Amino acid sequence: MEPLGDKDIRASFVNCSKGEASRISLPRGLAELPWADLDFLGWRDPGAPDRGYLVAERDGALVGVTLRVPQGGSRSLTKTTMCSLCLTAHGGSGVSLLAARKVGPAGRDGNTVGAYMCADLACPLYVRGKRTPVLAMKYKESLTLEERLARMTGNLQEFLDRVFRTESAAAAR
Repeated sequence: MEPLGDKDIRASFVNCSKGEASRISLPRGLAELPWADLDFLGWRDPGAPDRGYLVAERDGALVGVTLRVPQGGSRSLTKTTMCSLCLTAHGGSGVSLLAARKVGPAGRDGNTVGAYMCADLACPLYVRGKRTPVLAMKYKESLTLEERLARMTGNLQEFLDRVFRTESAAAAR
């Protein structure tokens, strides 16, 4: 991922108002992030632990989505859980259910989509072995790094597609 600045990040958000985007707490040390190792930028707000943010490229454009831990979704897990984006297994509370408000009228009506993700949103670093989950299961994948990155990117794109999907739940059946 190319390094991003404050204005680019704030302008990318699609599921919140411009005012909300202007108040988002950006990650500390933005310029020093390991941009070469990031396929998307994800972070949790240290001042509001129920909030997270994800910025990625979708169809050639930068797209940011705000994420929330649903009420009752921040439980401490005692079992191993797997991230639906990068398929990293975490013990304890290393995976959280994060929900994104949908884009457009559906989002304004309160519709959301959710996925279990690495609680710290550092999927690209886990896939590359730059970060190791606490209490993780020890397993060895046979996929190459490029294949794991492609899988993670594909899973992220599927999640973003669901954020943008405008059909109603009844029509999707």
